[in-house]
Amino acid sequence: MELKLKGYVADAIATLYEVRLSEDMVQIQETRKEFSGDFTLVVFPLLKYSGKSPESTASQIGDFLVNNFQGISGYNVIKGFLNISLESRLWLDRFRIISSDAGFGFQLPTEKSPTVLVEYSSPNTNKPLHLGHIRNNLLGFSISRILEANGIRVVMTNIVNDRGIHICKSMLAWRMFGEGETPFDPPQKGDQLVGKYYVRFDTEYKKEIAELIASGLTEQEAASGSTLMEAARDMLRKWEAGDNQTIALWEMMNNWVYNGFNITYKNLGV
Repeated sequence: MELKLKGYVADAIATLYEVRLSEDMVQIQETRKEFSGDFTLVVFPLLKYSGKSPESTASQIGDFLVNNFQGISGYNVIKGFLNISLESRLWLDRFRIISSDAGFGFQLPTEKSPTVLVEYSSPNTNKPLHLGHIRNNLLGFSISRILEANGIRVVMTNIVNDRGIHICKSMLAWRMFGEGETPFDPPQKGDQLVGKYYVRFDTEYKKEIAELIASGLTEQEAASGSTLMEAARDMLRKWEAGDNQTIALWEMMNNWVYNGFNITYKNLGV
């Protein structure tokens, strides 16, 4: 819109003052909020061509624009500034063009376009995605899309932390207290189910520590003597050794979590 308006002003100057200016020489900016108008023409550089006062020059150009170009509804003059008002239909027509073009504003990548890796989300498979993950997901996805819109090749990746002692805690709690519960009976998201047993481990662990301290042990001695934590460490050692039963349990519960994550990602649109 601004570029087209510069062309109109250049035509007005050529007709009124018999000087052909390039569009780059026409100074147009958005009208300040405290004034009426959409775009403002800076008139001062044109006085050497008009030989008139700033107000007279602005009025001459404004009259020419209103009388010769459709879509310009009016103008007002503030000293050496010509504030130009456009008809609403011009903006509506522009919005229709933009809305009908799915690629509007996007730059296509070229051979010289860099490739950028954007890593985001990156949850643990021992609990559901929380508010921090949602923030991370929306930021990572948005940044990726912004980079793509600027012609940059983007590779989006999600590094999931699905192994370690924290994963074994939920696995052990499910084995000890789960009684075969699955996300299918009763129906529930798999990540929420696994997260429930991660919390159950912590609850049982704190209960055990409290009992050991009550028996006369120090907090450090109680932590070292926890049979529950030792069982979790033993499960981790079995996982690292490739124990078939442990690996099978790990794969089953991780798949539950991944399915739950995918539901959340789908709901977020990322």
